[in-house]
Amino acid sequence: MFCPFCAHEDTRVIDSRVIEDGAAVRRRRQCDACGKRFSSFERPELRLPLVIKKDGTRVAFNIEKIRNGMQKALEKRPVSADDLEKSVYNVLRAVQESGENEISADIIGDYVMEQLRNLDGVAYVRFSSVYREFKDVDEFLTAVRAAIGSQK
Repeated sequence: MFCPFCAHEDTRVIDSRVIEDGAAVRRRRQCDACGKRFSSFERPELRLPLVIKKDGTRVAFNIEKIRNGMQKALEKRPVSADDLEKSVYNVLRAVQESGENEISADIIGDYVMEQLRNLDGVAYVRFSSVYREFKDVDEFLTAVRAAIGSQK
């Protein structure tokens, strides 16, 4: 692998660690020419499905949209960054395991809501109120009751 500092061709692996529950490998490398160290990450390349949005358009699956949406729902909540990353990874894995070439945004939203329900009831209600576009208070109360039921 090329050194990102001096572009030398030869770098050697100093340390390797399995990360993301075995889904990736982090390698610590050192350049033979300049001596600087850097990290590289190795992940299997899996094809992700296209997302069918509510208006029928198809877009590439974007894990950053999932992460950002979950982060907004979890803002100022007592949930660690590691727990958030595990949940984002669980959504990604569920999408991959679907085996589909195309997947509805609604299904992905359901995966996200399931993860948020397990993490934090308030975040679940926040996300679901935007995602489900509640028409009245009764729909909102139903979501709150579902969140409370999952917390017991």
